[in-house]
Amino acid sequence: MDPRRAEPDRYTSINPVSLYGEFTVTGNRKVRCAVSLTECDLIIQKLTSAPVGRNKVVLSLKDCVGCRAYREDDNADPAAYLAVYFYPLKRRWMSSGVSRQRAEQCFRLAALQDPRANLEEAEKWARAVRERSARQRYLRDGVLMSELSRPSRMMLLVNPQSGKGHALTLYNNHIQRMLNEAGVTHTLVITERQNHARELVKEADLSQWDALVIMSGDGLLFEVINGLLERPDWEEAIRTPLGILPSGSGNALAASVHHYTGASPVSSEELLVSCGFLLCQGLVAHMDLVSIHLSSGLRLFSFLSLAWGFVADVDIESEKYRHVGAARFTVGTLVRLACLRVYKGKLAYLPATEDYSKEEGLGNNMKLHCNNQASSLAAVSRPSRDSPCQNTFHNSCHSNNSLKVRRTESTPSRSATKPLAGPSDSLLLPLDQPLPSNWVVVPEEDFVLMLAMYQSHLAEDLMAAPDATTDDGVIHLFYVRAGISRTALLRLFLAMEKGAHLSTNCQHLVHTKVRALRLEPYSPKGIITVDGEVVEYGPLQAEVHRGLGRLISG
Repeated sequence: MDPRRAEPDRYTSINPVSLYGEFTVTGNRKVRCAVSLTECDLIIQKLTSAPVGRNKVVLSLKDCVGCRAYREDDNADPAAYLAVYFYPLKRRWMSSGVSRQRAEQCFRLAALQDPRANLEEAEKWARAVRERSARQRYLRDGVLMSELSRPSRMMLLVNPQSGKGHALTLYNNHIQRMLNEAGVTHTLVITERQNHARELVKEADLSQWDALVIMSGDGLLFEVINGLLERPDWEEAIRTPLGILPSGSGNALAASVHHYTGASPVSSEELLVSCGFLLCQGLVAHMDLVSIHLSSGLRLFSFLSLAWGFVADVDIESEKYRHVGAARFTVGTLVRLACLRVYKGKLAYLPATEDYSKEEGLGNNMKLHCNNQASSLAAVSRPSRDSPCQNTFHNSCHSNNSLKVRRTESTPSRSATKPLAGPSDSLLLPLDQPLPSNWVVVPEEDFVLMLAMYQSHLAEDLMAAPDATTDDGVIHLFYVRAGISRTALLRLFLAMEKGAHLSTNCQHLVHTKVRALRLEPYSPKGIITVDGEVVEYGPLQAEVHRGLGRLISG
């Protein structure tokens, strides 16, 4: 018996091997491996005289995004090749914690002289890996997602000016390769002017796409959601799954999506890789959207936040520091703390009852396994050697030959907040009418800030609503009363980095869960932001619509 041959161990006796083969490693034919596929893992054991455990690698199929079988162009070489792509959580080299890091395993199959037979064997392995990977995609309540869907088609909208202006570089360095490895066909759309993404999705034939993916900050997603809700077919359009890939300054929704997986906090490119991995996994959750009515009669929809006072001022006044990326908010916070303001106004809200989460049909963390009508994005790798970016919207393209749409990140114009269609609001009366009797009016009229959140994060490093979920059906309302010291307010934001601000026992901070709210600022001028975008200043009211949107969240 060959002493180098891999022997069954306790692990594989618990997890039976469904496929076994001995292959050489691509790029080094002297290295031979025993490769075993179980229901949960791909196990690779180098065949050497060293003890068994030292040269064994176990890769979870939960971390696999794709697999492909192919042959080289050399007709003289009968071998076929099997490439499997993983993004497991690994410890960082230079700091504590873990992040997703790419791991490619590529094997040469040359047991037979017949090239076709070798390719058939490689394709058998590729199919088996893909099928078992798909069965490892669980909902967070433990329901198994076992059905494979066809390869997905995505429109990927990139704002090259977002954040530090590196979005296209990040796409080329990370996202294009990840999507190709996962067999996801995508069209790259480079936005070049304000609201052009909004106009594009408003007119697009959405039947061509299984998902719309935004690679930018949070502002571009705000455009896309409101564009979808301006369509005559808004009820169907808003069910189009939306994906987020962070390349802006705040990246709040991306940080929230990552947080919902239970993974350790990450930022910058590590957050991008995590969201790219979740995009390739392709599970779709319901997402709450909030209907906001402005005093002019205009209506818009929000997916993230509504801010007035300190937070809104910092968000907009820090635009001048955009070149430093996410650090702009830290700089803006320190500047605004030095000149702390008091904001006068009237705030009222409709409390969310404790049993509200049971009243309607959508439960927390409920996800959808979608059909061909734009619901499931469980990616199936394609067997071809190359999986280029495909632009079926206008013309075929690679990443540098894509559709361009001009956009810059700046304040939305009045035309950006046209009245929308969308669902009717059942909890709101006209702004000029008195509040219903079951609403609560905040007795104080002097505030430092008002912040309404419907996702967990306000920025990459600010967990404003730690217990929020994508579809809990409530607005997490925070306000800070006047009288707080600069030091106490700074401590509050430092605690918010870990979501610990609610445990600081700050007597000026109030947090409550609501279904609707009304804000009436007393001053004639100021800043109100919705999802980080400036809207007209003045009275407004908002109501949450549970599970109205769809979000790709792993």
